[in-house]
Amino acid sequence: MPDKLHKTKGIVLRTVKYGETSIIVTMFTELFGVQPYLVNGVRTSAKKGPGKASLFQPSAMLDLVIYHNELKHLNRIKEFKWSVIYQHILSNVPKNAVALFMVELLTKCLKQPEGNPDLFHFTEDIFMKLDESSGAIMANLPLFFALHLPFHFGFRITDNYSKENPYLDLQEGSFVAEQPRHPHFLEDKQAAVTSQLLKVMQPEELADIKLNHDFRRNLLYVYETYYALHIPDFGTMRTLPVLREILG
Repeated sequence: MPDKLHKTKGIVLRTVKYGETSIIVTMFTELFGVQPYLVNGVRTSAKKGPGKASLFQPSAMLDLVIYHNELKHLNRIKEFKWSVIYQHILSNVPKNAVALFMVELLTKCLKQPEGNPDLFHFTEDIFMKLDESSGAIMANLPLFFALHLPFHFGFRITDNYSKENPYLDLQEGSFVAEQPRHPHFLEDKQAAVTSQLLKVMQPEELADIKLNHDFRRNLLYVYETYYALHIPDFGTMRTLPVLREILG
């Protein structure tokens, strides 16, 4: 079965050095979902200045021409260029921290190599919004992304919050009338704000949700618990303590 050439967009998730000048890059592609690729000859010696490997930073969005063969574990990238040139994400420390958090969360959820264009476009849109956002929109984007990403994996929280259902049961993924008998639940302002965030359809609306740093940070840790309850072997997130410090 010959390797076929395809054009697709891709978001860089992770890069590791391979040999003297090559890399293996894990990409979330529009056509084929999460895939590892070998990219030859993109690393150069320090004397020659930065090589093309600089394009393969986590969260970078690229236009790709790839070889694809279902039977191969590792395919190759023939051509690549920027799909979107970020103005801030790769150079601005807080935005980069948010982007790396989103990349890690996405990576932990993407288990199967299959195309998911809706998820790809959702993620692409959030990265572009992050690049241009500031203030409350930027600070609330990690919460928004963490709450809306599960929709694409089948474990979204049902937004049935009300006076009658004031507790969010993280095991059940819905708001309930009585305090659960296990420790994984939210109440009071944390439950109310989660319901508010679930109602947000466009990131621009996040400007209206005013929260302080500590409140945001605590919510992010709760949402990490939510993922751990619903995704096997989720573990803990390495980027969360970093994000916590930077957003502080």
